[in-house]
Amino acid sequence: MIKSFIQWGLSVLLLCLSVQAATAQVVDVDAFEKGSRQPAIQVFDVRTAQEFNTGHLPNALQADYTNKTEFTDRVKYLDKQKPVYIYCLSGGRSSAAAQWMRENGFAKVVEMDGGIRAWKQAGKPLQGAVAEKQLAVSDFKTSIKSGWVLVDVGAEWCPPCRTMVPVLEQFLQKHPQVKLVKVDGGRDQEVMQSVKANALPTFIAYKEGKEAGRKQGVVTLAELEGMMK
Repeated sequence: MIKSFIQWGLSVLLLCLSVQAATAQVVDVDAFEKGSRQPAIQVFDVRTAQEFNTGHLPNALQADYTNKTEFTDRVKYLDKQKPVYIYCLSGGRSSAAAQWMRENGFAKVVEMDGGIRAWKQAGKPLQGAVAEKQLAVSDFKTSIKSGWVLVDVGAEWCPPCRTMVPVLEQFLQKHPQVKLVKVDGGRDQEVMQSVKANALPTFIAYKEGKEAGRKQGVVTLAELEGMMK
């Protein structure tokens, strides 16, 4: 009976350890920065290569989580016993990637809450960024002050943004009087903050400089047209 009790106790302990290992650990940018600077930490960027080249954390490794072949091939070269500090643009992809890694034997995976977007908003530096001039908020406001304007907050490397390309083309063909203004979701952070765009893509309709409608994510042609009424 004692042997059976010990075996039961060990089983419970192993189960608890397994559940603990699978539990998500999400920290803010300050804690992430401090933790990622410790010795033997693996910093893992799961954005696309194009996103990575817009600026990344020091010593970060990169694998595109949306490219399953690339991700599974590259993740094999990480040490499962050493902590992994993982991030993406806003936290969605890194959360999914972190869960996969925990389920596949990684001992400790720490996620950055809010991703690179939160990192930038906190004024923290990045490495490897190509110097690109942001769209000035004043220029943006000038571009939307007359007539009907559709603002597209997106990026070329954003999958749902790519899905919206033919819908936008169809919309502009049907409504040539509407001006399209593009805001780069990886670069134009000040404009994004000014219009409170927290997701990609975000579509905002303006009439004579005043917001008339807003939609996030993949939307239909009818939904875009509905913002112009």
